[in-house]
Amino acid sequence: MISNAYKKNRPLSAIRISPAAGDPRRGWLTVDGQAVPVALGRGGIKANKREGDGGTPKGIFRPRRLWWRADRHPRPRTHLAVRAIRPEDAWSEDPASRHYNQPVRLGHDQAGDRLKRDDHLYDFIVEIDHNSSPRIKGRGSAVFLHLARDNFGPTAGCVSMTKSAMLRLLERMGPDTKIVIE
Repeated sequence: MISNAYKKNRPLSAIRISPAAGDPRRGWLTVDGQAVPVALGRGGIKANKREGDGGTPKGIFRPRRLWWRADRHPRPRTHLAVRAIRPEDAWSEDPASRHYNQPVRLGHDQAGDRLKRDDHLYDFIVEIDHNSSPRIKGRGSAVFLHLARDNFGPTAGCVSMTKSAMLRLLERMGPDTKIVIE
């Protein structure tokens, strides 16, 4: 018999994300039979994700790394690779760029989707492997797991949750954890 302490120290094999009944912009993240509420993209879950459609992509993904605001929070416990967010860190959402759907570094005078935000949505970002290998221009970029707005408002295509849910998930998430979005 496997002890609960052993299970908690092992990375999760899978998490499931599914839409809530009646509102495609809300959903449930299920881990070990327990469900936590999440916000989804304003376009709901989409099998044919496109850049700018507001959809959360349907599929099976893997977490690549955790980005976190070291200036706001201690380093969280996780089995994932971890990187502190710096002021120049950003994400390329421009399908015409050769860096599309990849992290980039921006100078102070350059515009772009910066990861260091004034609000707390990106205090913890789990980068997932959506549209990463191969990268297909226009198929969607910057799809993350991150913190939710206070009102659980919809995202631009990410999955967002409370800070407490994120920290519990991070403790159990590893690079081989499947993220199943249905």
